[in-house]
Amino acid sequence: MIELSKYTKELSKLILSSENILLICHINPDGDAIGSQLAFYHYLISKGKNVKMLAPNNLQEFLKWMDGTDLINIFIKERKKCRILIEEADLIVMFDFNQSNRLGEAEDFVKSSHARKVIIDHHLDPRGFADLIISVPSMCSTSELVYELVSEMNGVQFINKSYAECLYVGIITDTGNFEYGSYTSGTFRIVAELIDTGLDKFKILNMIYNNFSSDRMKLQGFALNKRMVVMPEFKTAYIFLTKDDLKEYHHVKGDTEGFVNLPLSIKGIFFSALFIEKDNFIKLSFRSKGLFPTNEFAARFFSGGGHLNASGGEYTDTLQNTIDYFLKALKENEWRFENRM
Repeated sequence: MIELSKYTKELSKLILSSENILLICHINPDGDAIGSQLAFYHYLISKGKNVKMLAPNNLQEFLKWMDGTDLINIFIKERKKCRILIEEADLIVMFDFNQSNRLGEAEDFVKSSHARKVIIDHHLDPRGFADLIISVPSMCSTSELVYELVSEMNGVQFINKSYAECLYVGIITDTGNFEYGSYTSGTFRIVAELIDTGLDKFKILNMIYNNFSSDRMKLQGFALNKRMVVMPEFKTAYIFLTKDDLKEYHHVKGDTEGFVNLPLSIKGIFFSALFIEKDNFIKLSFRSKGLFPTNEFAARFFSGGGHLNASGGEYTDTLQNTIDYFLKALKENEWRFENRM
């Protein structure tokens, strides 16, 4: 059992002594980033605190139904307003990341802020740019960690439907609805308590996993039929999508969510990669089964990181050169990973 009292005592003091609290998630926020941020917002609001929220860039469409998403200020849309929010804050709490470059354009403004700063996260190797770093990599999600922290600070389980929904979203999205990730029996006990608050788990599952456009379904079919490469000799498969592919299928933010997991359902495939062409770089996502260390692979070759079975990175080159580099890295380092599959 993780001893959280050493964190919650200091966190409680920071919250009590702060007049203007700003909650920030990472760039390209996923369900866990938004879920943990919103859940903490609902808790603080219930305690009468003055709280604002900020995201470096746009939210994914399938997350916008959650209570409070309309209150999240988007930095790239309202730069002046967001800079003022950062300047006025006396406490900044950041969720689901531990490196300052995950703040996007807001990075320099946050780092130069005189506000006290807190990181709440579950990723490995936190970087020290905050006054209080609450990092528990053994937890499956930042949302799970927020649940434990809030319960500790509150003295008992905090019961609030919107809060419970947000945490539930964070947990199921960071575990692929319990298909991967470092969830434990404790995770399921938390999920049971969240469900007991009265949340509609079927509604949430439909909003998260069955709430896409027909264009998205067509893009998925195209990706599997025309853009997936299977390499059984390396127990690996990858999918690549060009900017033209995304344009043809009217891609909106969040449409490719989950694509990287699809090749893992192929018999004998233990490592999966997704390449998405952006304007100035290639975005990469990695997933694996068993002990294949996607985080080591991402960190060594693609300036990325994450968890054992789920990570990501970037590469500044053409799509084809990025794929070639990926294949070269995979082939030349096969011996490092073969015994972990």
